[in-house]
Amino acid sequence: MNSMDVNNAMDDRKKRRRLIAGVLFTVYFAVLFYFLFFSEKMGRTYSERTYQYNLVPLKEIMRFIRYRKVLGTYAVVLNLVGNIIAFMPFGTFLPIYYERCRKLQYTVFYSFELSLVVEILQLVFKVGSLDVDDLILNTIGGLLGFLIYDVVKKIIRKMTERKKHN
Repeated sequence: MNSMDVNNAMDDRKKRRRLIAGVLFTVYFAVLFYFLFFSEKMGRTYSERTYQYNLVPLKEIMRFIRYRKVLGTYAVVLNLVGNIIAFMPFGTFLPIYYERCRKLQYTVFYSFELSLVVEILQLVFKVGSLDVDDLILNTIGGLLGFLIYDVVKKIIRKMTERKKHN
């Protein structure tokens, strides 16, 4: 096998990985938007109730922590950890699919931006609630997702280098 064949094989693997990442990214978005806008279990139905929102950073996070015994572990974990976990795939897939986002600041910015769009849409359609704490938690999720991407990328790079030397 000459170097051109090796390069073509590597390009094919990259294209395949990118395609798989694109499909998974699309599925992730479909699931995310279902839970954020349509899931009845998540209280995402339109209601005539007075719409509630939170514009005070850390207010709801502290409320959930303070009243965790009253609210229950499930509600606390769902709100705090769930918001973080929900955006981790975004932070992982974004740099795989978009080369520009292979820098932390871009992924964090786009995680914040997507979360802001979601919160504004929830306000406009009166589904869920606009909560600045969700912006914080979702952005942290995107950041953690990027860190996972970065660690996995470094592991793959080291494994590839070892194969080349053997």
